[in-house]
Formats: sequence, structure tokens, C-alpha cells
Amino acid sequence: MTLLIKNGRVVDPGTNTDDTRDILIDKGKIVDIKTKINTKTQKTIDATGLVVAPGFIDMHVHLREPGQEDKETIRTGSRAAAKGGFTSVACMPNTSPVNDNAGITDFIVSEARKNAVVNVFPIAAVTRGQTGEQLTDMKNLQRAGAIAFSDDGYPVANNEVMRRALEYSSLLNTLIIDHCEDKNLSGDGVMHEGFYSYTYGLNGIPCSSEEVMVSRNMVLAKYSKARVHIAHLSVKGAAELIRMAKKKNIPLTAEVTPHHLLLTDESLKTYDTNLKMNPPLRSKEDVKALIKAMKDGIVDVLATDHAPHTEDDKAVEFDRAPFGIIGLESAVPLIVDRFVHSGIISLSRFIQMISTNPARILGLVNKGKISQGADADLTILNLDKNIVIDADSFESKSKNCPFHGWELKGCPEITIVRGKIVYPFKN
Repeated sequence: MTLLIKNGRVVDPGTNTDDTRDILIDKGKIVDIKTKINTKTQKTIDATGLVVAPGFIDMHVHLREPGQEDKETIRTGSRAAAKGGFTSVACMPNTSPVNDNAGITDFIVSEARKNAVVNVFPIAAVTRGQTGEQLTDMKNLQRAGAIAFSDDGYPVANNEVMRRALEYSSLLNTLIIDHCEDKNLSGDGVMHEGFYSYTYGLNGIPCSSEEVMVSRNMVLAKYSKARVHIAHLSVKGAAELIRMAKKKNIPLTAEVTPHHLLLTDESLKTYDTNLKMNPPLRSKEDVKALIKAMKDGIVDVLATDHAPHTEDDKAVEFDRAPFGIIGLESAVPLIVDRFVHSGIISLSRFIQMISTNPARILGLVNKGKISQGADADLTILNLDKNIVIDADSFESKSKNCPFHGWELKGCPEITIVRGKIVYPFKN
């Protein structure tokens, strides 16, 4: 299908573009970008007053399929992504069974091809069963469609195993994503260790738990020359380590989530289990450091860590509730409203963190840019539209969102994947 987008404000950090342009799409590719394009097409979108950006990419989601379809499926997670403005998602391997062999990766790729409305890229496990002991067959998994490797919530604690994983990944020119947590330090903690954990009577997770593992990864990345991506950065000390690594040209990148930029440990006074996640909500000082790192370009990526859980899962005592919140349908308006409209970061910087950089880090060569020959994955934003976050109307199967009821300005208007309008939905 041919599609013409007219009069949109095209913002593409990769080409330093921020101007009114028309975009012509044919057979899923961008074929022309000009100030004015006059041609007959099957469909035309008038994007006057709207922002046209390279399709947003969330490189940290949990789609739960196979094995936990009561929480989320590839279909429902992809619809949540489309509604949230994401054209691509990379799904973590903590499925049941774990995505540690080509059969599971093949299943995810196949189900995505049949049921997903956005691009779904599997991330496979670093070690078999996410046990941190025996490496997976990364080459075979890569052939099956895995674009990166992570043990997700089970960080590779054994330094020798992590070293070998990095050496292996370097040979394959792929990426290791690490959840930086020393489980011995975290123990049975359920929130940030500090004044409020003592006040609320909850076991704490210290900042050092994250800092120790980020430091370890810096050392191993330096000597292996392999790429390491730090998932969901949450503490000031870890941000300072990333800053140091970049100064020394160590191949370390990092992501931050909206909830770690907007919420603090003080908010847990309600004992709302929708505020329980890992890493936990940190102190005001940590949040200020993360925002500064985002402004300074130290943090590369915005990601949601979309982690669906059923209402029954969360409807228990805080200590017993699982970690995790959903974020695909709230992330974009949260960041646009609280950080772009306020002038803390520019619109271009926002798009860089949610599209350009994820595409580069994951090696998605035809995504994250608006140029001739690139995939026609586009996110069209309405910066002036007022919305209220309503978890009850989410496409996600799960509703564990701490931002329910927040009034925000700015949201996705249209999501286009390979030249096809996938949001708003036709049915």
C-alpha cells in the first residue's frame, strides 16, 4: 500500500532533521521525503500540527508468552505497544520455559509473525535456565532470531561465566543486557534501603547492590571489548560509573525507566504493590542524578521494563507481591508531559533515547530513522492533546500501573509499522 504523510513536523535526531516534510511510503519502505510531495496514493494522512518521529523502540519488555498467558500474550502486549506509540519491542527471556534454546525463540518469532501488530524481537537467555552456570548456544539462538542476550532478573553473578559470555557475544557482534544486582546484598529486600524502608518497616535493597555489578561489568567490558547494556539504571552511584565508563570509551550503554525518573521510595507509604519493582524506587537524590544523566547524554535509552502481573498476583501483602509494573501505554505521555514540555530535555533528545539509540544499540539497521530505504516504522505524536492515564482501558491484559489517574499532555496519535497503520485500531 502507498501512504503519504503530509505537513508533519518531522523530527529525526539521526539526520538532524526538525522541519515540515511530506513522507511517501510504498511497500513498507520510505521512498521519498520532501517539503512537498504531490502524487496519488491509496491513503493520505494530514499530519498538520503533529510530530512525525522514527518509530519508537522499547528494548525491555516482558510479553510472558509462552507459559504465563494469563498475564500477557504476544498479541496483547503488541497491541499495548502500538497504542503506546511503539513500533518495535524486544522481549525478555523469562518465559516458561525460559527462552534459552532455538525452539523457544522460533516459537516467539512465529507467534509474533501471526499475532503481533508491531515488530517483536526476542532476547534470549545468557545461561541455560537463567541459572548463571552454563552458557546457552548463542550462535544457534542468534540464527533463530535472538537479537541480544540477558538473564534478566537473574543477573550473571559468576564473573568467569560473565567474562566468557562477553567474549562469545563479541565474536557474534551481539549485545549482553545485564540486570545489575548483587543478590547477596539485596537479600530479601523489597524496597530501597534508607530512611523510608526503616520508617515503613520493610526490608531494604541497598544502592551498593546495583553499583557493585555495574562496576564489575565496566571492568569486564573494558578487557573483553564486548558491549554491555545496563538495564533499568536506578541509583546515583551507578550513573556516575556509567559517566566514567563513557569518558574512558568503555562499550557500556544504559537505560532508564519512567518510573525511576518520576517516583521515589517515599511513595511506598501506601504499601501499594503496584509501586513494587526491581530495582526499587529510589531516593530523591537518586532521581535527581538520573535526570541529570538523561539530560547530559549519559543515559542512552528510555525503556519501560513492562512487567505484567495479574490483579491476584498483586493483591497480597507487600512483602509477598511480585516485582514489576506495566509501562507500554503510559511511558510516552509521562516523559513528554514531565520532561519535554517542561524543557528538561528537548523533543529531539527524547526521540533519540526512545528510537535512534535503541535501534543503534540493538543493531536494527533499517529502523530508528526517517530516510529513503528505511523501514516505514513511524510514530506520530500529538504534543497538545490532554489525556488521563486509565489502566482500565489498557490493551495490556494486566493493569498493574502506578500512574492510573495521572493527567498528562502529549501522546501518540498514530502508530505505523512497515507502512501499515496499526494504531488507532480498526477493531
